Amino acid sequence: MGIQCSRFFPCCMNSQVKASVPETPDAENEDTSEVSNWPMFCEFSLEQLKNATSGFAVENIVSEHGEKAPNVVYKGKLENQMRIAVKRFNRNAWPDSRQFLEEARSVGQLRNQRLANLLGCCCEGDERLLVAEYMPNETLAKHLFHWETQPMKWAMRLRVVLHLAQALEYCTSKGRALYHDLNAYRVLFDEDGNPRLSSFGLMKNSRDGKSYSTNLAFTPPEYLRTGRVTSESVIYSFGTLLLDLLSGKHIPPSHALDLIRDRNLQMLTDSCLEGQFSDDDGTELVRLASRCLQYEPRERPNPKSLVAALAPLQKETEVPSDVLMGIPHSAATFASLSPLGEACARKDLTAIHEVLEKLGYKDDEGVANELSFQMWTDQMQETLNCKKKGDVAFRQKDFKLAIECYTQFIDAGTMVSPTVYARRSLCYLISDMYQEALNDAVQTRVISPVWHIAFYLESVALGGLGMENEAQVAIKEATTLEAKRSSNAKQK
Repeated sequence: MGIQCSRFFPCCMNSQVKASVPETPDAENEDTSEVSNWPMFCEFSLEQLKNATSGFAVENIVSEHGEKAPNVVYKGKLENQMRIAVKRFNRNAWPDSRQFLEEARSVGQLRNQRLANLLGCCCEGDERLLVAEYMPNETLAKHLFHWETQPMKWAMRLRVVLHLAQALEYCTSKGRALYHDLNAYRVLFDEDGNPRLSSFGLMKNSRDGKSYSTNLAFTPPEYLRTGRVTSESVIYSFGTLLLDLLSGKHIPPSHALDLIRDRNLQMLTDSCLEGQFSDDDGTELVRLASRCLQYEPRERPNPKSLVAALAPLQKETEVPSDVLMGIPHSAATFASLSPLGEACARKDLTAIHEVLEKLGYKDDEGVANELSFQMWTDQMQETLNCKKKGDVAFRQKDFKLAIECYTQFIDAGTMVSPTVYARRSLCYLISDMYQEALNDAVQTRVISPVWHIAFYLESVALGGLGMENEAQVAIKEATTLEAKRSSNAKQK
C-alpha cells in the first residue's frame, strides 16, 4: 500500500508548499536542483478527489493541461485549500493497476521548480487518476498562438526554452529522459508566471493513446519508423517548440528547415518580435532548432548542452515572469495570498479599510513611547483627542478629516503609532495621493520592520505610482512576513 493522503498529505501541505518569492533568475548560475519542501507523493481516495472537484463537475474541467479527450483534467481544491489538477483517465487506460501505481510513484518522486510536480494518484476499481500542482495561468499554446492583450516578449520566450531545457536536464539526471508528446500545451504557467513542464507527460505510454499526436508533420522521424520514443525523440520535439517560440506559429519542421537553408529567417520570425532581439541571438536560436531537428537522432544535442547554449542568451533576468507575461498581478499572486493580500493585489481599498478597522490598534503593542510626566500632563490628552477624532472619521469614511486629525497626532510627536501611519497611508491611497501614501507606508515599516501590513500598503502605493516591479517585491515580502507571523502564532 502507498502512503495514504488522509494521514500525511494535509500536514505536509499546511506548511507553505513553495516559498513565494519573486523569481529573478541568474541564467548561468541558477540552482534548479530538487526542492524539498513540496509535500511527498501519496495516494488519494476517490472520495477525496470527488470532494475536491465537486464531483468531477463539468465547470471544473480545464484545458490548460494539454490533455485531449477521452482523458480529462479537472481543477480542484483540497480541504486545506491547496489547489490541484486532477487527470482522470479513460477507463480503458492502464488496465494493470500495479503498473499504474508503480509508474505514478516513480514520477511522483521527482520534485523540481521547473515541473508541475505530480503530488499523488488514485487507483480504485476502474478509476485511474493523477494529482498534480495546479497551474493557474494556462499554457504556452494559449500565450503564444492565441494571445489577447499582448504577444509574448522575446525575453520571456528565451526564459521558457531555458526552463524547459532545465526541466528535461533534471528529469534525465533522475532516469526519466522520456517525455511523451512534448508540445506547447504541455508547458504551463504557475501563479508567478513561470513556465513549468507538465509531469503528466512523464508517465509511460499506456492504452490511452499514442506517444505523439496524429499530426505526422511534427512527429520525430524515428518514431514513424519504429513507434518507439527515445530521449533523442524528446529533443526533436524540443526543436519544434523552439520553432514555435521563434515564429509565433506552429510551423512544420520540414518547412522551417527549408526556410533556414534558404536563409529566409525573416519569414521564420514572428513579426511581433521586431526590434526585440539582435541578429546574433536570432541566429543562435535558429541554429539550436536546426540541431534539435536533425534527421539522425545521434546528431541532436542533449539537455545539458541545450542549457549551456540557452543560458547566455537570457535577457531581462531581473524582471519577474508575470511582468514579462503581462499577467495581472492579482492573478499571479492570489494562490498564495491571505484575504488582506488579495485585497491589496486587487487594490480593493474598501476591503483594506475593513481589515484595518477590525484590526484596531492591537499591533501597536510593544512600540516604545517614552514620555516625561510633564509631557503626559501637558500634551497627552490633546494628542489622544486628535487620534480619537481621526478614528471616528476613519470609521465613518471621512478620509479627508481623518488625514487632518492623524496628521495633528503625528506632528505632536508625543506618541509613535504604526497603526496611525498605516491608517493615514490608506486615507492617502483612497484620495489618490500615492506618494504621500508611500511615505507613510515606509514610515510604518521603519517603526515596525516585520509588520506585514506596512509592506502590503507599500505595494499598493507603489502600484499606484506605476512601479509594478517594486510593488511585487513588496507584496511578496508581506506574504512571507504574514506567513511567519501565522506560523509563530500557531506555535504559541
